[in-house]
Amino acid sequence: MMNCELLATCGALGYLEGDTYHKEPDCLESVKDLIRYLRHEDETRDVRQQLGAAQILQSDLLPILTQHRQDKPLFDAVIRLMVNLTQPALLCFGSVPKEPSFRHHFLQVLTYLQAYKETFASEKAFGVLSETLYELLQLGWEERQEEDNLLIERILLLVRNILHVPADPDQEKSIDDDASVHDQLLWAIHLSGLDDLLLFLASSSAEQQWSLHVLEIISLMFRDQNPEQLAGVGQGHLAQERSTDVAELEVLRQREMAEKKTRALQRGNRHSRFGGSYIVQGLKSIGERDVIFHKGLHNLQNYSSDMGKQRRRVPKRRQAAQELSTQRRSALNVRLFLRDFCSEFLENCYNRLMGSVKDHLLREKAQQHDETYYMWALAFFMAFNRAATFRPGLVSETLSVRTFHFVEQNLTNYYEMMLTDRKEAVSWARRMHLALKAYQELLATVNEMDTSSDEAVRESSRIIKNNIFYVMEYRELFLALFRKFDERCQPRSFLRDLVETTHLFLKMLERFCRSRGNLVVQNKRKKRKKKKKALDQPSASNNIPCSLEELEATWPALAEQLLCYGQAPQLSLDSVVPFDAASEVPVEEQRAEAMVRIQDCLLAGQAPQALSLLRSAREVWPEGDVFGCQDISPEEEIQLLKQILSAPLPRQQGPEEQGAEEEDEEEEEEEELQVVQVSEKEFNFLDYLRRFACSTVVRAYVLLMRSYKQNSAHTNHCVVKMLHRLAHDLKMEALLFQLSLFCLFNRLLSDPAAGAYKELVTFARYILAKFFALTAVNQKAFVELLFWKNTAVVREMTEGYGSLDGGSSSRRPPMWSPEEEAQLRELYLAHKDVEGQDVVDAILAHLPTAPRTRKQIIHQLVRLGLADSVKDFQRKGTHIVLWTEDQELELQRLFEEFQDSDDVLGHIMKNITAKRSRARIVDKLMALGLVTERRELYKKRRKKLAPSSSPNGEESLKNFCKEDTEEDNLSEEKSEEEEEEDLGADQAQGSSVLPTEDLGQNLHQEGFSAPLLWLQNCLIRVADDREEDGCSQSVPLVPLTEENEEAMENEQFQQLLSKLGVQPPASGQETFWRIPAKLSPTHLRRLAASLSQRKEEEKLQPELELEIHGEQGPGEEHRAQALRALLLARKKKAGLASPEGNSRTASLLKEGATDGKEQLKAAPKKRQLLDSDEEQEEDEGRSKAPEVGAPGIQKKKRFHIEDEDETD
Repeated sequence: MMNCELLATCGALGYLEGDTYHKEPDCLESVKDLIRYLRHEDETRDVRQQLGAAQILQSDLLPILTQHRQDKPLFDAVIRLMVNLTQPALLCFGSVPKEPSFRHHFLQVLTYLQAYKETFASEKAFGVLSETLYELLQLGWEERQEEDNLLIERILLLVRNILHVPADPDQEKSIDDDASVHDQLLWAIHLSGLDDLLLFLASSSAEQQWSLHVLEIISLMFRDQNPEQLAGVGQGHLAQERSTDVAELEVLRQREMAEKKTRALQRGNRHSRFGGSYIVQGLKSIGERDVIFHKGLHNLQNYSSDMGKQRRRVPKRRQAAQELSTQRRSALNVRLFLRDFCSEFLENCYNRLMGSVKDHLLREKAQQHDETYYMWALAFFMAFNRAATFRPGLVSETLSVRTFHFVEQNLTNYYEMMLTDRKEAVSWARRMHLALKAYQELLATVNEMDTSSDEAVRESSRIIKNNIFYVMEYRELFLALFRKFDERCQPRSFLRDLVETTHLFLKMLERFCRSRGNLVVQNKRKKRKKKKKALDQPSASNNIPCSLEELEATWPALAEQLLCYGQAPQLSLDSVVPFDAASEVPVEEQRAEAMVRIQDCLLAGQAPQALSLLRSAREVWPEGDVFGCQDISPEEEIQLLKQILSAPLPRQQGPEEQGAEEEDEEEEEEEELQVVQVSEKEFNFLDYLRRFACSTVVRAYVLLMRSYKQNSAHTNHCVVKMLHRLAHDLKMEALLFQLSLFCLFNRLLSDPAAGAYKELVTFARYILAKFFALTAVNQKAFVELLFWKNTAVVREMTEGYGSLDGGSSSRRPPMWSPEEEAQLRELYLAHKDVEGQDVVDAILAHLPTAPRTRKQIIHQLVRLGLADSVKDFQRKGTHIVLWTEDQELELQRLFEEFQDSDDVLGHIMKNITAKRSRARIVDKLMALGLVTERRELYKKRRKKLAPSSSPNGEESLKNFCKEDTEEDNLSEEKSEEEEEEDLGADQAQGSSVLPTEDLGQNLHQEGFSAPLLWLQNCLIRVADDREEDGCSQSVPLVPLTEENEEAMENEQFQQLLSKLGVQPPASGQETFWRIPAKLSPTHLRRLAASLSQRKEEEKLQPELELEIHGEQGPGEEHRAQALRALLLARKKKAGLASPEGNSRTASLLKEGATDGKEQLKAAPKKRQLLDSDEEQEEDEGRSKAPEVGAPGIQKKKRFHIEDEDETD
């Protein structure tokens, strides 16, 4: 029902009396009110629907337009209202609604638009529009006002809207050569002279601002037309059209006559009123008996087990894409008018208009996706020019390598967007189809230029082909489109055009190769570099000896050279520079690289260069005496170089080592950096053709071949030619041995009209003959029919199974022996239940046989039945790659919230919704511009004053190696569980050093001895429980006495709890402090032992002996355990505090070498770099005076701590 205000407004417009329309005095204000109502309509477009139901445009607006053109304000307002009312339904609703209610409103608006289009199909309406447009275009640019430009644009938009309305197939049901509503509209445009104005706008250089509007209108005019058929319209081509129709009718007549003959032969002469029941021998029913057939024998050939079954419903998301664009033959007079329009457009407008539109697109003056009109016009008019009278000069604007590049770029962009934007995949597929049609027409035009009689045209074609065939992207385009063809998004017409374009490209490329003899083309190879997960392991470089014996053997010769050059101080400054000034890594962080360079020089036998590097590095990095102190003696220098030679220094992976890791490229957790290397190679056509020999390409061709009855003869020829290339030229007939293809051959050979498909029948017989010849040798070929095959399987089928094992393929992994499988099974069963470690990494470390990759071990575990799927071994946090807009906003909000905290990255990873790896979050923060360097995200640590006890700088050498390794570890990809483990271990492991005992001693002096004893007992009790149960969970510390409650509220006591690794209560969710589940029983006892007073140390031994030999009550059991743990901790501390020797650097390097050996023998443990709590020891550091010769400020000390195994 119409709104009252809207009804009153429409009544104030005027009334129609006969053929004369009488407007009311308030007509202009009423039109403006209607515009205002449309501006404020709701999401169901209620105002638009009410105006359409009332037929306001047919009964009021159109008469006002045609009869009151002299009233300029009213005319402008009516044009403005009409533009709004005829706006496409897709623009009104954004897209086709999926909800039933909104879809009903969408279809209702579409129905009203179709009624508007039928009303506009009159010469009178377009006559007024063309006269007004002509008068406005007569004005010069100095006379034309802004209102005139707006009116021109609105008239063009109104014409565009009317032409854009789709046809209603249910209402029209028109056949070829019949005048549809769209044809009537085109004829009205022709009679009104509007087509001449469009040609003027397209050819005039002064009207380039309307070029996109004109191109859009022209594309809508030729929406249903075929350019080849349109070019052939005329008296000379009617006979050809008639012969084509006769041939199609003859095929249908043959098929019908064959079916009648077959039915007549099957039916007996005498009719039987009892059809009878038959038993089909050899065909089993549901049970064990034969099938009983209850119909006549003439129906037996149509028998199927699926008869009577309900057809399985295919979900919408799996249904094949529907064809949206349909081509039909318009009435002859309309086709003649359109043919003349195309000829004039090519003669006078094409090059100028396409150049203007291309300029608008490149300068981004157009709207989004306007390049689709450009590619449609390119394909349509170049096809018309090629089919009519081929003149390359008429389309010279789009006949260049730059146009090929533009179309290929857009095609690739649409292809990538279709794969990523799955919600709009259908829209991207339509745009990709337009780009493919343009690319196809460019190739067809260049191919047509080869047959030209003009030498200049043939030379231009040769130059274009030389550029196209040289660049790799043009050759790889078709392979990518075939491999990612999706029947759910891309219609069958896209596949047809892709097959025809590929056929044309291969034919041109083959002919070009034959004419040239040898063809050199561009080749691009992506070289993959990887960042290693751990930088503290020595690299397996070729110039590094494997054992200490070899190093000891090479040292005497180096020592002699060093003694000779040791007295040359001029080598220290001017010889070499120890850092790379052009590197992105700051100079302060290149110390580890300098140490590696010194070691490389020593290994290469270049003693002078190593000594020069050492002295230069000492000048650049004097702090910490890492490269020796300033007054170091020559003998100490030589000794330091010997220690560097045998040290397992952290190394970056060299580029020459990448080739040996082809199998490791499948590991998802490693970050890959692809570097494109461009080279040239001689082109081999058969090698390129082998790229198409894969199951995905063959499936696409077989899918198109299934509709051979609907395909054109040229399409069937393209399909057969490609399959024949694979089968005959490449000798891969077995690639086509597939049951679905053989079923298609059976249907083709039994087709009564098979005579019309001679090429298909010949090819089918050729493939079947090859198959039956193979079955005489290989009986397993019948089973192979069930599967699609690759080239390796084809070779095994034809040459014998196992023929690839003895081949020259070096990439094929070695076979698993029974002993290796048994060992793999034992290792998997031994490590699968160990928490905190990756079972595949543990197997890799313990497998002593031939080197295996992670991928090979996972696949073998699945084959042995030890795992259900490869997905069971996927590491977490690596499958999320794309960031949505909401996730980016969340990341930005979290960064702004925690950017002033000490650990920005840690807080973000705890609070972000979609869990991602550390490296992904860092990369995204840098991409968003929130940080400029990775160092801004490092965890902030405060440096404390502490005395140095290493005059020769050996301890600093240990510190800087660990410090650089920790900073590099920020870039590795960790899962969220590993990072939480690191955080928990950081709180737990760093608590057993001196500051904890100092805090405990201070609390003892302040009278908190009883709470400390209670805390100690709690830790021991939790350790006992975890040992007994074998599992751990967080345990709350519940104070039951007043004294313990006061201690838990004391700030110093809470600081002690934090040092011990006890977790504070979560805000708003928890009340008590909790002992985390990650602390092992052994570590809990160490923490408990560290809480005792130092003065009790002398009393521990006799008390412990008494407790052990005497009878223990249940109350004193925990104290005895605490005393045992404390005694053990004191003994360990005494062993660690013993003198280390003359040189800390020597001990560090020996320890690193020992660790390197042990690492090859034992399973790799997870390592963490934790800050020592000695940097928190502020009071003690201030009270002690610095030693002589030691710097006043010591760098942060980091210890290399190994996680405790779960079995400890």
